[in-house]
Amino acid sequence: MLRWSVHLEGGPRRVNHAAVAVGHKVYTFGGYCSGEDYETLRQIDVHVFNTVSLRWMKLPPVRPVGHERAREVPYMRYGHTAVLLDDTIYLWGGRNDTEGACNVLYAFDVNSHKWFTPKVSGTVPGARDGHSACVMLKAMYIFGGYEQLADCFSNDIHKLDTTTMIWSFINARGIPASWRDFHSATIIGTKMFVFGGRGDRFGPFHSNNEIYCNMIEVFDTQTNCWLSTPSTQPLPEGRRSHSAFSYKGELYIFGGYNAHLDQHFNDLWKFNPEAFSWKKVEPNGKGPCPRRRQCCCMVGDRIILFGGTRRRPTTQGEPHPTICLLVSEAARHGNLDTMTPCPEQGMGDEFNLMDHSDLYILDFSPNLKTLCKIAVIQYSLEQSGLPHDIRWELSAMTTNSNISRPIFSSHG
Repeated sequence: MLRWSVHLEGGPRRVNHAAVAVGHKVYTFGGYCSGEDYETLRQIDVHVFNTVSLRWMKLPPVRPVGHERAREVPYMRYGHTAVLLDDTIYLWGGRNDTEGACNVLYAFDVNSHKWFTPKVSGTVPGARDGHSACVMLKAMYIFGGYEQLADCFSNDIHKLDTTTMIWSFINARGIPASWRDFHSATIIGTKMFVFGGRGDRFGPFHSNNEIYCNMIEVFDTQTNCWLSTPSTQPLPEGRRSHSAFSYKGELYIFGGYNAHLDQHFNDLWKFNPEAFSWKKVEPNGKGPCPRRRQCCCMVGDRIILFGGTRRRPTTQGEPHPTICLLVSEAARHGNLDTMTPCPEQGMGDEFNLMDHSDLYILDFSPNLKTLCKIAVIQYSLEQSGLPHDIRWELSAMTTNSNISRPIFSSHG
């Protein structure tokens, strides 16, 4: 019984960030927020969400010792990726308004909370953002993105062997997935499943003829081959900047944005690799509003979803937005995906967005205790006779975490 079980406001307000689940905690790195300074170089911020206490904590900044030590800590960025291998989180790529895109590999020790830059060799991928990163055994695979130096979309696959710290370019066989950025790539078994993203109709260079693929592309990490895939119906709408995750051998996608339709999504779809078929899923409970560039992390049988951005509500009766991105801010903060959109992309949307600081939990297998707590909240039942720990848990499920209050832009 799939159910949205928790909705909390007041977390870190972040868009285009990267997050990793470590045990019962979620670590999130960087991203952007309207009104903040992304031209001055500063350390990337790290927030931690405890899925037991349902509270956020911001880690204190690292105190660098000398110039070399300062270079061990990544600067604030967006459009990057983060993956977990053993007790180390590897952060790669992304961009900043001053430095542009980056291809330095950074490592974060989850036990000491210390940053370091591992010594790597081999063929290092070109600096980019909007790529994907996923893990198979002891290797990290990087696919696609927008390469800064070549100024074009990518469909290359690069592999980092974390036992040797050697980068390699994979000369993949078969018909590759098309050039794209802001897609998703998810490992299930030994295969990488690529969905969505933004590309160009005529090739790797951006010519304002955007396409949003809605076909699944499959790469076999054992044979280094792109597989031929059957067509199937129904299909989700093509989209970029969505979330993807696997659960019990199936692929799920949530949200995203399609500029041709000028539409943000909050739908949930499930893909079965064995049957090679999609099914739209309708969880119980009230879920998130349509959005893109949020983060989703699996913790046990629950998905922790937070942040993202969407169009500023204008319909009468909708809540007043807390943030509005104006033209200059949209360009500076990467909201244009590093390129100016053409008119058919829905420019009104790109320049009239609001950022989110909320968090939702999607429970794949809610237990009886969780269902009872949801009923108490939903029907405003009397709590005074309940045990103290249950009342505390009910409060945690409904009370702001107070790390980031709503902020009204001075621009209105």
